[in-house]
Amino acid sequence: MKTYQTKEIKDLVLLGSSGSGKTTLVEAMAYEGKVIERRGTVESESTLSDYTDIEHTYKRSIYSTLIYTEFNNQKLNIFDSPGSDDFCGGLFSAFKVADVGLMVIDAQEGFEVGTEIQARYARKHEKPIIFVVNKLDAEKANWEGTVESLRANSQVKPVIVQFPVNPGPDFDAFIDVLMMKMYKFQGDTGIREELEIPDDQMDQALELKNILVEAAAENDEALMELFFEKGDLTQDEMRAGLKLGIANRDLIPVFCTSARKNIGTKRLMEFVTRVAPSPADAPPMTTVDGTPVPADVNGPTALFVFKTAFEQHLGEVTYFRVVSGKLTEGMELVNSKTGNKEKISQIYAVAGKTRTKVTEMVAGDIGCTVKLKGTRTNQTLAQAGSDIEISPMRFPAPRYRAAVRAKNSSDDEKLGELLNKASQEDPTILVQYTKELKQTIIQGQGEHHLNILKTNIANNNKIEMEFLAPRISYRETITKTAASSYRHKKQSGGAGQFGEVAMVIEPYYEDMPEPSKYKVDGKELTMNIKSKEIIELEWGGKLVYYSSIVGGAIDARFMPAILKGIMEKMEEGPLTGSYARDIRVVVYDGKMHPVDSNEISFKLAGRNAFKEAFKNAGPKIMEPIYSVEVLVPSDKMGDVMSDLQNRRAMIEGMSSDKGIEILTARVPLAEMYRYSTTLSSLTNGRATYSMKFALFEQVPSDVQDKLLKAYTDTDKDE
Repeated sequence: MKTYQTKEIKDLVLLGSSGSGKTTLVEAMAYEGKVIERRGTVESESTLSDYTDIEHTYKRSIYSTLIYTEFNNQKLNIFDSPGSDDFCGGLFSAFKVADVGLMVIDAQEGFEVGTEIQARYARKHEKPIIFVVNKLDAEKANWEGTVESLRANSQVKPVIVQFPVNPGPDFDAFIDVLMMKMYKFQGDTGIREELEIPDDQMDQALELKNILVEAAAENDEALMELFFEKGDLTQDEMRAGLKLGIANRDLIPVFCTSARKNIGTKRLMEFVTRVAPSPADAPPMTTVDGTPVPADVNGPTALFVFKTAFEQHLGEVTYFRVVSGKLTEGMELVNSKTGNKEKISQIYAVAGKTRTKVTEMVAGDIGCTVKLKGTRTNQTLAQAGSDIEISPMRFPAPRYRAAVRAKNSSDDEKLGELLNKASQEDPTILVQYTKELKQTIIQGQGEHHLNILKTNIANNNKIEMEFLAPRISYRETITKTAASSYRHKKQSGGAGQFGEVAMVIEPYYEDMPEPSKYKVDGKELTMNIKSKEIIELEWGGKLVYYSSIVGGAIDARFMPAILKGIMEKMEEGPLTGSYARDIRVVVYDGKMHPVDSNEISFKLAGRNAFKEAFKNAGPKIMEPIYSVEVLVPSDKMGDVMSDLQNRRAMIEGMSSDKGIEILTARVPLAEMYRYSTTLSSLTNGRATYSMKFALFEQVPSDVQDKLLKAYTDTDKDE
């Protein structure tokens, strides 16, 4: 393969809902570029992308697959991305390194919720889009309805470049108003005949051409002047205007295809090679401090790693984009995060599981290498002394969580290694053992997302794991003041144990006045504060600890032991074993023994005094509340809202955005388990949601009663 220069490279990502035909389209593009000699099909499990066993089982894309093809003396790097939002991690990786998106639209369905989700992602990543209306050969293909849905739902003006002559099962021709030609195709061969536009189609073609010319002229003052002067633009002038409009995300060209019949693929590729931005034209990547790094072959060599994969026969495969400079075989680069050196011993151009060895790649190109020692996803390899570190990818927050364990406990350690490796491959999978919950919690984008992981581990590693309902990170606190004293006394021959502690506890809030007087057992006690310690709790909130000991009732050397005992019960709250927070403690009295008092005695006395006071201080359980946003088709809004209300949700707002209903609510985390599955079932997979932590709120009394009843107190007095 020749070395393509930056201006000869196009980095594309295929977008669209599941089933819109992205995999079939990229197969046709690879065929037109002669990367493959015959086109495979999803049904026969013979496509370049979707090559894993799990994708063969489900007959759809689960991973984002890189495919290169060569066309018009240019190299196209194309990502075939999953349509399901459960697997959006691969799409986010592709957005980081691709410069333009081809949004594939099913001509039977039009602008779907899945289209809107991915269009939102494209806007977030500031990527220009080209619409590709596919499946125009389908029985229920509806060109007019699809175009209307694009106009109604797109936030950027769609501009028609092509329209079909005969959509439906006989579809074999379309009219291109940029070229002002009709293209007619022979079966599914991709062979086309260029014809003059028939008289009965000419009026529509001229009308659409005028709209296209105006849209192109709007993007450049010189073109606008030419348009006013001549009333028309040449094809090259139109391309120049469209190129600016696409790059600035001011317009979206609309193309016609039947990927299955290979109709329109070549014409789409011609347009992309002439009009879509190259890495040299696209906004440059930036460093962690915001400095642009132009895609300049003469700049210092820098690679950004956007994906790490583990393959059975190759081991670790590292996918990268050359951000700047030129990468050559054998080059030594430095990991900007770790400072370690890495030697790039081999460079490959990637077409699915097919890799073509090359000796060099220049700025803007995308490829992979193997056998790196310690470079992972989101890291930069750069020329020594260049100090380039590309800003990392930001992935969406998890939406689904479950506890996980191996069915056979002897597999626990191996399972942990596999889960950590899966998290390296897919950064939207998060795995963590929590001491608080005493569970390994795995988080992902949906139940299907994690079930795919479970199936892969079972099939490839012969380890069975199971998902359980995750425990909830409740918090415990108090609502009123309470006092308590506790004497710890133990005698068993020799030195004994003795410690007595009296304390007052009360709810803590910011800027509350210092403690002065309390009523304890009917008597008013005045506090003479000797010391104060504020502990910022790692799980949120505070513990404020005062000593008000007078007359040497307890030596100052035992005060840290009392605090240690209190902290033990803060870490395992008296109600449900959850973390406690936002409490103020004043130790005001106690007793000690000249021989038997020691640190352990006062630690136990402090712990048990705190526990008793806590239970008399109006204890309450706080639960985590999440802000949830649901994107849902209007006809399913009632079902979704009803389900949320059954989950104790507080509906905060409803709005509409280009035909998609947006529902916002605050929902207890305890009620969100398996929500992704329920939402998919309620809406036939047409809705999606996002969630993020909002705050802790007190649980309702009936829920608190259930939690207290379910909790078995294993705390033993020592």
